Amino acid sequence: MENQKKHQAAASMKRSLLDQGYLDEQFIHLEELQDDANPNFVEEVVKLYYTDSARYIRNIELALENGPHDFARLDNMMYQFKGSSSSIGARRVKRQCSQFQEYCNAKNIEGCKNIFQGLKQEYATLKTKLETYFQMER
Repeated sequence: MENQKKHQAAASMKRSLLDQGYLDEQFIHLEELQDDANPNFVEEVVKLYYTDSARYIRNIELALENGPHDFARLDNMMYQFKGSSSSIGARRVKRQCSQFQEYCNAKNIEGCKNIFQGLKQEYATLKTKLETYFQMER
């Protein structure tokens, strides 16, 4: 009974994350790859995402702090971060990445810096929400 309640709460939270746009259908596809042989597959993939993302964020921060600004390099780093975010279905983070890239194309460093702050906030919010979700799933 207790397990069923936990599972229902986790399912409800996942639905909420999808409804609020934090996640997209890619997250569901990841979950479909999970099975009894690898019951923590999604959580492991997301943990790898966090590891990679921390490196992307740090590198982008450094590139934004130090001029002259190489917009092609910034765009490339953000492209990698966006791809990584897309692979786990991090919809809002991915959207922020795209906006950052638009500012790169316009060579607007202030726009890049501003959207990057929002991106880091979305990323932190998603990380907290997913950690809670995985705790509920256990």
